[in-house]
Amino acid sequence: MANKALVATKVGMTQLWDDDNCVVPVTVLRVDDCRVTRVRTMEQDGYTAVQVTYGHRDARKLNKPTVGEYERAGTDPGVRLVELRLDDVSELTVGTQLGADLFRSGELVDVTATSKGKGFAGTMKRHNFAGQRASHGAHRVHRAPGAIGACATPSRVFKGTRMAGRLGGQKVTTLNLTVVEADADRGLLLVCGSVPGPKGGTVIVRNAVKMPAGASAGTAPAQV
Repeated sequence: MANKALVATKVGMTQLWDDDNCVVPVTVLRVDDCRVTRVRTMEQDGYTAVQVTYGHRDARKLNKPTVGEYERAGTDPGVRLVELRLDDVSELTVGTQLGADLFRSGELVDVTATSKGKGFAGTMKRHNFAGQRASHGAHRVHRAPGAIGACATPSRVFKGTRMAGRLGGQKVTTLNLTVVEADADRGLLLVCGSVPGPKGGTVIVRNAVKMPAGASAGTAPAQV
Protein backbone atom coordinates (compact mmCIF):
# COMPACT_ATOMS: atom_id res chain seq x y z
CA MET A 1 0.00 0.00 0.00
CA ALA A 2 1.11 3.55 -0.66
CA ASN A 3 2.70 5.82 1.94
CA LYS A 4 1.57 9.10 0.37
CA ALA A 5 -0.97 10.09 -2.25
CA LEU A 6 -2.94 13.05 -3.57
CA VAL A 7 -5.62 13.93 -6.11
CA ALA A 8 -4.85 16.00 -9.19
CA THR A 9 -6.48 17.04 -12.45
CA LYS A 10 -5.03 16.17 -15.83
CA VAL A 11 -4.23 19.28 -17.85
CA GLY A 12 -2.54 17.78 -20.92
CA MET A 13 0.87 16.88 -22.33
CA THR A 14 3.90 18.95 -23.22
CA GLN A 15 7.66 18.44 -23.41
CA LEU A 16 10.78 19.54 -21.60
CA TRP A 17 14.49 19.34 -22.29
CA ASP A 18 16.83 17.66 -19.82
CA ASP A 19 20.46 18.47 -19.06
CA ASP A 20 21.60 16.43 -22.09
CA ASN A 21 19.32 18.47 -24.38
CA CYS A 22 17.01 15.51 -24.92
CA VAL A 23 13.24 15.90 -25.22
CA VAL A 24 11.27 14.49 -22.30
CA PRO A 25 7.49 14.05 -22.85
CA VAL A 26 5.58 14.98 -19.70
CA THR A 27 1.97 15.03 -18.56
CA VAL A 28 0.92 18.13 -16.62
CA LEU A 29 -1.16 17.47 -13.51
CA ARG A 30 -2.71 20.35 -11.56
CA VAL A 31 -3.00 20.03 -7.78
CA ASP A 32 -5.86 22.36 -6.87
CA ASP A 33 -6.10 22.91 -3.11
CA CYS A 34 -6.14 19.22 -2.16
CA ARG A 35 -7.13 18.98 1.51
CA VAL A 36 -7.98 16.25 4.01
CA THR A 37 -11.61 16.07 5.16
CA ARG A 38 -11.53 12.84 7.18
CA VAL A 39 -8.93 10.45 8.59
CA ARG A 40 -9.84 6.78 8.92
CA THR A 41 -7.90 4.75 11.49
CA MET A 42 -7.57 1.06 12.23
CA GLU A 43 -9.15 1.43 15.68
CA GLN A 44 -12.25 3.26 14.47
CA ASP A 45 -12.78 2.06 10.89
CA GLY A 46 -10.76 -1.15 10.57
CA TYR A 47 -8.42 0.29 7.93
CA THR A 48 -6.22 3.32 7.38
CA ALA A 49 -7.10 5.94 4.78
CA VAL A 50 -7.74 9.63 4.28
CA GLN A 51 -10.71 11.26 2.59
CA VAL A 52 -9.72 14.30 0.58
CA THR A 53 -11.34 16.86 -1.66
CA TYR A 54 -9.97 19.35 -4.17
CA GLY A 55 -11.06 22.52 -5.88
CA HIS A 56 -14.14 24.48 -4.84
CA ARG A 57 -17.85 24.11 -5.53
CA ASP A 58 -21.03 25.95 -4.62
CA ALA A 59 -22.62 24.27 -1.59
CA ARG A 60 -26.11 24.95 -3.01
CA LYS A 61 -25.43 22.41 -5.77
CA LEU A 62 -24.70 19.55 -3.32
CA ASN A 63 -27.07 17.29 -1.40
CA LYS A 64 -27.39 17.58 2.36
CA PRO A 65 -25.30 14.50 3.34
CA THR A 66 -22.38 15.77 1.26
CA VAL A 67 -22.69 19.26 2.70
CA GLY A 68 -22.67 17.71 6.17
CA GLU A 69 -19.35 16.01 5.39
CA TYR A 70 -17.76 19.35 4.61
CA GLU A 71 -19.34 21.08 7.61
CA ARG A 72 -18.06 18.37 9.94
CA ALA A 73 -14.56 18.81 8.50
CA GLY A 74 -14.82 22.60 8.72
CA THR A 75 -13.74 23.12 5.11
CA ASP A 76 -15.22 24.60 1.97
CA PRO A 77 -17.04 22.19 -0.40
CA GLY A 78 -14.86 20.75 -3.15
CA VAL A 79 -15.45 19.18 -6.53
CA ARG A 80 -15.78 15.65 -5.11
CA LEU A 81 -14.68 13.45 -2.22
CA VAL A 82 -11.99 10.84 -2.83
CA GLU A 83 -10.68 8.27 -0.38
CA LEU A 84 -6.99 7.35 -0.49
CA ARG A 85 -5.78 4.15 1.16
CA LEU A 86 -2.48 4.69 2.99
CA ASP A 87 -0.22 2.65 5.23
CA ASP A 88 0.22 5.32 7.88
CA VAL A 89 -2.07 8.27 8.61
CA SER A 90 -0.64 9.24 11.99
CA GLU A 91 0.84 12.48 10.64
CA LEU A 92 -2.32 13.58 8.81
CA THR A 93 -5.18 15.53 10.35
CA VAL A 94 -8.40 17.07 9.07
CA GLY A 95 -7.55 20.23 7.13
CA THR A 96 -4.03 19.15 6.12
CA GLN A 97 -3.08 20.58 2.73
CA LEU A 98 -1.53 18.19 0.19
CA GLY A 99 0.49 20.04 -2.42
CA ALA A 100 2.61 19.14 -5.41
CA ASP A 101 5.69 19.24 -3.16
CA LEU A 102 4.48 15.98 -1.60
CA PHE A 103 6.58 14.33 -4.33
CA ARG A 104 10.07 15.28 -5.45
CA SER A 105 11.86 15.25 -8.77
CA GLY A 106 13.07 11.79 -9.80
CA GLU A 107 10.58 9.92 -7.63
CA LEU A 108 8.57 7.00 -9.04
CA VAL A 109 4.79 7.25 -8.80
CA ASP A 110 1.71 5.26 -9.82
CA VAL A 111 -1.21 7.13 -11.40
CA THR A 112 -4.82 5.93 -11.45
CA ALA A 113 -7.61 7.39 -13.57
CA THR A 114 -10.59 6.43 -15.71
CA SER A 115 -9.51 5.78 -19.29
CA LYS A 116 -11.14 7.45 -22.27
CA GLY A 117 -14.41 5.83 -23.27
CA LYS A 118 -14.43 4.80 -26.93
CA GLY A 119 -17.92 3.30 -27.12
CA PHE A 120 -18.72 0.03 -28.89
CA ALA A 121 -15.65 -1.14 -30.81
CA GLY A 122 -14.87 -4.08 -33.05
CA THR A 123 -12.25 -6.75 -32.47
CA MET A 124 -9.56 -5.06 -34.56
CA LYS A 125 -9.67 -1.88 -32.49
CA ARG A 126 -10.47 -3.53 -29.17
CA HIS A 127 -8.14 -6.56 -29.28
CA ASN A 128 -5.74 -5.73 -32.15
CA PHE A 129 -7.05 -8.53 -34.39
CA ALA A 130 -5.39 -8.70 -37.81
CA GLY A 131 -8.68 -8.99 -39.73
CA GLN A 132 -9.48 -11.20 -42.72
CA ARG A 133 -7.65 -11.31 -46.03
CA ALA A 134 -8.35 -8.62 -48.63
CA SER A 135 -8.34 -10.89 -51.71
CA HIS A 136 -8.83 -14.50 -52.89
CA GLY A 137 -12.58 -14.53 -52.56
CA ALA A 138 -12.91 -12.52 -49.31
CA HIS A 139 -16.12 -10.54 -49.65
CA ARG A 140 -16.75 -7.69 -47.15
CA VAL A 141 -15.33 -9.59 -44.18
CA HIS A 142 -12.07 -7.67 -43.93
CA ARG A 143 -12.72 -6.47 -40.35
CA ALA A 144 -14.80 -9.44 -39.19
CA PRO A 145 -13.51 -11.43 -36.17
CA GLY A 146 -13.81 -14.83 -37.86
CA ALA A 147 -14.70 -18.10 -36.20
CA ILE A 148 -15.03 -18.21 -32.40
CA GLY A 149 -14.59 -21.99 -32.04
CA ALA A 150 -18.14 -22.92 -30.98
CA CYS A 151 -19.93 -25.81 -32.73
CA ALA A 152 -22.05 -28.79 -31.63
CA THR A 153 -19.55 -29.27 -28.84
CA PRO A 154 -19.64 -27.27 -26.57
CA SER A 155 -22.67 -25.55 -28.21
CA ARG A 156 -21.89 -22.28 -26.47
CA VAL A 157 -19.41 -19.43 -26.41
CA PHE A 158 -16.86 -19.56 -23.60
CA LYS A 159 -16.75 -16.67 -21.18
CA GLY A 160 -13.89 -14.29 -21.85
CA THR A 161 -13.80 -14.90 -25.61
CA ARG A 162 -12.38 -11.82 -27.27
CA MET A 163 -15.21 -10.25 -29.23
CA ALA A 164 -16.59 -6.82 -30.04
CA GLY A 165 -17.86 -4.72 -27.14
CA ARG A 166 -17.44 -1.54 -25.15
CA LEU A 167 -13.90 -0.19 -25.06
CA GLY A 168 -12.41 2.16 -22.48
CA GLY A 169 -14.11 3.96 -19.64
CA GLN A 170 -12.45 1.73 -17.03
CA LYS A 171 -10.23 2.30 -14.02
CA VAL A 172 -6.60 2.11 -15.21
CA THR A 173 -3.36 2.34 -13.22
CA THR A 174 -0.05 3.17 -14.87
CA LEU A 175 2.94 2.05 -12.80
CA ASN A 176 6.37 3.56 -12.23
CA LEU A 177 6.17 6.96 -13.90
CA THR A 178 8.94 9.39 -13.04
CA VAL A 179 8.25 12.81 -11.55
CA VAL A 180 10.19 15.29 -13.68
CA GLU A 181 9.25 18.42 -11.74
CA ALA A 182 7.07 19.33 -8.76
CA ASP A 183 6.14 23.02 -8.68
CA ALA A 184 4.33 23.76 -5.43
CA ASP A 185 4.02 27.48 -6.17
CA ARG A 186 2.00 26.92 -9.34
CA GLY A 187 0.44 23.67 -8.10
CA LEU A 188 1.78 21.62 -11.00
CA LEU A 189 3.18 18.10 -11.09
CA LEU A 190 5.03 17.08 -14.28
CA VAL A 191 5.17 13.32 -14.82
CA CYS A 192 7.23 11.63 -17.54
CA GLY A 193 4.96 9.54 -19.74
CA SER A 194 1.27 9.20 -20.47
CA VAL A 195 -1.49 9.31 -17.87
CA PRO A 196 -4.82 7.57 -18.58
CA GLY A 197 -7.99 9.58 -19.04
CA PRO A 198 -9.04 12.73 -20.89
CA LYS A 199 -8.04 16.31 -20.21
CA GLY A 200 -9.79 17.55 -17.10
CA GLY A 201 -10.06 14.05 -15.65
CA THR A 202 -9.39 13.23 -12.00
CA VAL A 203 -6.07 11.48 -11.36
CA ILE A 204 -4.87 9.80 -8.17
CA VAL A 205 -1.10 9.98 -7.72
CA ARG A 206 0.65 7.76 -5.17
CA ASN A 207 4.20 6.63 -4.56
CA ALA A 208 5.21 3.52 -6.54
CA VAL A 209 4.40 0.22 -4.82
CA LYS A 210 6.07 -2.09 -7.38
CA MET A 211 9.42 -0.53 -8.10
CA PRO A 212 11.56 -2.16 -10.82
CA ALA A 213 14.84 -3.87 -10.07
CA GLY A 214 17.67 -1.45 -9.40
CA ALA A 215 15.47 1.33 -8.07
CA SER A 216 15.70 2.44 -4.48
CA ALA A 217 12.75 3.81 -2.53
CA GLY A 218 11.43 6.95 -4.19
CA THR A 219 13.93 7.10 -7.07
CA ALA A 220 13.95 5.97 -10.67
CA PRO A 221 16.29 3.14 -11.78
CA ALA A 222 19.62 4.08 -13.25
CA GLN A 223 19.74 4.31 -17.03
CA VAL A 224 22.18 2.00 -18.79
